[in-house]
Amino acid sequence: MVILGIDPGLAHTGWGIVEERHGEVRCRAYGCIETSAGSDLAARLRRIANELTTVVDRYHPQEAAVEGIYFGANVRSAIPTAHARGAALVACSLCSVEVGEYTPMQIKQAVVGTGSADKAQVTYMVRTLLHLDHDPKPDHAADALACAVCHAHLRRTHALTNGAYAQQKGNPYA
Repeated sequence: MVILGIDPGLAHTGWGIVEERHGEVRCRAYGCIETSAGSDLAARLRRIANELTTVVDRYHPQEAAVEGIYFGANVRSAIPTAHARGAALVACSLCSVEVGEYTPMQIKQAVVGTGSADKAQVTYMVRTLLHLDHDPKPDHAADALACAVCHAHLRRTHALTNGAYAQQKGNPYA
């Protein structure tokens, strides 16, 4: 199973491709889509959607995982992220790639074992779990890989439990 992980952001949208085979998850590729603050919103969102479509066309993921929005104390900063997230969801939909959506806490829990992990811990575990000889950079790409790993782990859990928990919650990947 090839999975695309996406860490949405208007200035930087990270993406990562992992392949899960026989319970082992390996990294195939990762990167970051950057948009200029000087460009208009529509152009920035089009670039995100177009570049993610190119990633899908190149790596042919069967499923995708997108990080949800963390509002924190600043709702204003969440709005541009929501726009980028929307562009990512549209790109996946146009490419007929099924999407699982995860909160930052779910991703940290699945990758590190605690929802309160910091960025350094997430990057370290992504490197370890994917058997990389380096830290994936930039951080947005590492976060996207973490999202894909979370999806792979929760898919496996879902399959092992015959989906009983997910069916209760109404999310096939929860």
